Amino acid sequence: MIAIVDYNMGNLASVQNAFAKLGKDTVIESDPSKFKDYDKLILPGVGAFGDAMEHLRDRNMIEALREYAASGKYMLGICLGMQLLFESSEEFGEHEGLGLIKGSVKAFDSSRFSEPLKVPHMGWNRMFTTQHPLFENLDEEHYLYFVHTFHVNCTNEEDIIGRTNYGYDFTSAVSHKNVMGIQPHPEKSHKNGLHILENFINL
Repeated sequence: MIAIVDYNMGNLASVQNAFAKLGKDTVIESDPSKFKDYDKLILPGVGAFGDAMEHLRDRNMIEALREYAASGKYMLGICLGMQLLFESSEEFGEHEGLGLIKGSVKAFDSSRFSEPLKVPHMGWNRMFTTQHPLFENLDEEHYLYFVHTFHVNCTNEEDIIGRTNYGYDFTSAVSHKNVMGIQPHPEKSHKNGLHILENFINL
């Protein structure tokens, strides 16, 4: 069984509906003591990093998520949920993350361009992926749907499994052991997004 973590920072219904299209039942779970009972976890998220960590802290979810990751079971962070997997973020101040993957969350850097990048980075964009089970059966040129103002700087090259170009290349998918994250929204990315979720189910 797959649980979608409910910490009041995401559109849980759209993620759950995407799994339903694949014929997979999921549970929206707000009790951290029950995380260990599930085979896989989805950590979604929409909004600001600091607010998200505060919500996780208030609900006693931070240690529960770290313990789940340490158990070896698969976890997938989506959009803000991916960013929370990292050690820190500079979004509206300095904030500590879950620390499951080495790296930090930074604003898009417009300093190298004559005109600022438009943020948020919103809409369809291509992801260039490495060979990874999460990306099996995707179209050769797979476009996914993005909405974000900050992006991750991943410390270890071997943890990067996807890159996207928006003014410059940034990390858009990561995998460290059993913990994975994707910056785009698979639940909004039609066929290729559903393929990613299906691949996650089959891990």
